[in-house]
Amino acid sequence: MERQVLPYGRQTIEDDDIAVVAEALRGDFLTTGPAVEAFEDAFAATVGARHAVACSNGTAALHLAMLALDVRPGEVVIAPSITFLATANCARYVGADVIFADVDPDSGLMTPATLEAALSKVGGRRLRAVLPVHLRGDSVDLPALAGLAAAAGAVLVEDAPHALGTTMRYGNVAETVGDVRHSAMATFSFHPVKTIATGEGGMVTTNDAALAVRLRTLRSHGMVRPEGGDPWWYEMPEPGFNYRLPDILCALGHSQLKKLPRFAARRRALAVAYHEALLPMAPTVRIAAQPAWSDPVLHLMTVLIDFDATGRSRRQVVEALKAQGVGSQVHYIPVHTQPYYQKLYGQQSLPGAEAWYARCLSLPLYPGMADEDVDHVASALRAALA
Repeated sequence: MERQVLPYGRQTIEDDDIAVVAEALRGDFLTTGPAVEAFEDAFAATVGARHAVACSNGTAALHLAMLALDVRPGEVVIAPSITFLATANCARYVGADVIFADVDPDSGLMTPATLEAALSKVGGRRLRAVLPVHLRGDSVDLPALAGLAAAAGAVLVEDAPHALGTTMRYGNVAETVGDVRHSAMATFSFHPVKTIATGEGGMVTTNDAALAVRLRTLRSHGMVRPEGGDPWWYEMPEPGFNYRLPDILCALGHSQLKKLPRFAARRRALAVAYHEALLPMAPTVRIAAQPAWSDPVLHLMTVLIDFDATGRSRRQVVEALKAQGVGSQVHYIPVHTQPYYQKLYGQQSLPGAEAWYARCLSLPLYPGMADEDVDHVASALRAALA
């Protein structure tokens, strides 16, 4: 029997998920109905935030965060270079400039030291926000980064699509990614390869009631309905966007959210299995470093490979894995090297990001994997590097 190809990530959709979507399709609301608020309330309770605002995708979540903070042209946002394009692009959508922070070469995370280096480049401009990314599912050092941001007059906005379910302990305090104890907002994505899936979808969590109101207004064209006005009356003090998440997808998201404990436990178990299976390949192959404070629900199983030592290029390894039915991906190409940003800001040297990119490769990780799949991936990687 031919082995199924293992993608690097995959959604887990079950019969009860399909049933709730079918129920929503038969209901009175396909969008802007009760399923939206139900999903938002459940999500806020899950991560421990006061408010959660659903939107059309993770990029929309970041854009809404910048709009809600009223970030303006000529102001500055700091983002790590190792992230998806959207983390930096959200600042450009509102006309702000991006300063790229370097990352730890072994974890891929923004650190207090790399943030301090980025802060030194702000000059006389106004710094509005710092956007650390919980890469792979591991959390950044939120208290330290928040302290540095606050001292510089900026707020923290967590880019957290990889880290739903991740917990951390700073000192003796147990926290959850998304509870926004140290930040103004945290953003999430429900793309199919993420921890829970809605097809496309996003969420912003905050503990600030005024920010939550502003986020909800901006996701629906900027429309408000003045109290006491005619029932059909609405006004638009400023333009917003159509970033709504339909009831159909919110119903799926709510169903998926109920499975988060099971999904998280399975991802953690697979991560342990990977540690054991890949250990014999050290130091040529190492799993990305995990900070001491982080207990992640990993979205990505990223390994760092010394390709020079193996005499194989990354492309050769990727193609050899594919030939053995193992998918892989690279997370991420440093954003500061993208043509748009090079044209805008010139060539920059961020050695941590470049060292991370030179070695990183993401292997299959998703709840539907069997234990023996991990052994197959490890065996295929060993053969690909031989």
